[in-house]
Amino acid sequence: MDATTIGVIGFAAMLALMFIGVPIGAAMGAVGFLGFASVNGWNSALNMLGLAPYSAVASYVLSVVPLFVLMGHLANEAGIGQELYSTANTWLGHRRGGLAMATVAACAGFAAISGSSVATAATMTTVALPEMRRMGYDPSLSTGSVAAGGTLGILIPPSVIFLIYGFMAEQSIGKLFLAGILPGILLTFMFIVTIAIVTWHNPALCPIGKERAPLSERILALRDVWAVALLFLLVIGGMYGGVFTATEAAGMGAFGTLLVALLRRRLTWPALLRALTNTVETTAVITLILIGAVVLGYFLAVTQLPMKLATALATSGLSPTGIMLLIIAAYLVMGAFMDELAMILLTVPILLPVTQAIGYDPIWFGVIIVVVCQAGMIAPPVGINVFVISSMVKDVPMQQIYRGIMPFLVAIVVLLGVLMIWPEIALYLPRTMK
Repeated sequence: MDATTIGVIGFAAMLALMFIGVPIGAAMGAVGFLGFASVNGWNSALNMLGLAPYSAVASYVLSVVPLFVLMGHLANEAGIGQELYSTANTWLGHRRGGLAMATVAACAGFAAISGSSVATAATMTTVALPEMRRMGYDPSLSTGSVAAGGTLGILIPPSVIFLIYGFMAEQSIGKLFLAGILPGILLTFMFIVTIAIVTWHNPALCPIGKERAPLSERILALRDVWAVALLFLLVIGGMYGGVFTATEAAGMGAFGTLLVALLRRRLTWPALLRALTNTVETTAVITLILIGAVVLGYFLAVTQLPMKLATALATSGLSPTGIMLLIIAAYLVMGAFMDELAMILLTVPILLPVTQAIGYDPIWFGVIIVVVCQAGMIAPPVGINVFVISSMVKDVPMQQIYRGIMPFLVAIVVLLGVLMIWPEIALYLPRTMK
């Protein structure tokens, strides 16, 4: 049996292991080790296993991950999500579907200091969902807006997914963060417009909004978002101006969030312990997946499978646009079944060289991958954000949540089309970076 065939069998076996519930990092590592041994022998495989785990995580760049994760957990413990939602509600609550719109806007604000889609969705489930239910919002609209808004956590910087992509693709973390800003703002606006269209078409989904708050009250409400604005400017502005490296910016962000929580007297010892414990758990999961991906990468390299697939795509006769549309379609399908981190670690080494060979910018491709991951986080049958919300709101069937996210999936696909037509939306800010 030739090496390429072994590679195909191994890849299929890994997907089967994931499907039956084996942890993603373990599935990738086991297949990678056994597959490498079948091609190069057990001695080589054991030597590789002795080196790969260390090489996977012994990178200064990856020290950014726990710092940004800690930043998000500290922000959650400090009650910043509640303040963002209250401010957004003051500005948008008078509109039909205003609470759902405020939820999306608050998700965008929380994403600017979180970096995690799951954390954003979980926070807004506890903050926004009870109010929408109290006001009589249809469960599909309320849960759908929280699930979709939560996905902004990986597009609006700082984003853990951008960090991992930058590490894999050897691209500037600062430029990737900047590339996510304008698409993130655009998608937030598109989600709000989606809610307006859905509630206009079916007014029974929500009651008429409350009376519009006076301008003075709305301006006064902005005082509650100063912490988010300050932290965002500190982290992203520092990287943009060349004051901080990505790692230094992460450290400053985590320290700044800690100071905000202390100044507001909202950080108790139990809350700090929860934030640190959750940070360790999240970082450990990411680390295990990274190690598994590196082991699998060694196996795929010796099988020549990525190179042959890249050559097949490049010589397929399709136009660059056709190849990119094919790649996006494949990502959309994979995203409905796979964890977004595993999907990036598996596919970037294979597909990034293809996209560069046909003339696409790797920074732009990183934004495309993150947007596709957003779709995967709410698309059936997996949709991790849907599972998070379902576990917290047990009386709403998952089918109803999935029904609520369908209009938002359309908005994400529209954004992909917009980025294909106007790539400068993602590339303008990175090109102005020092």
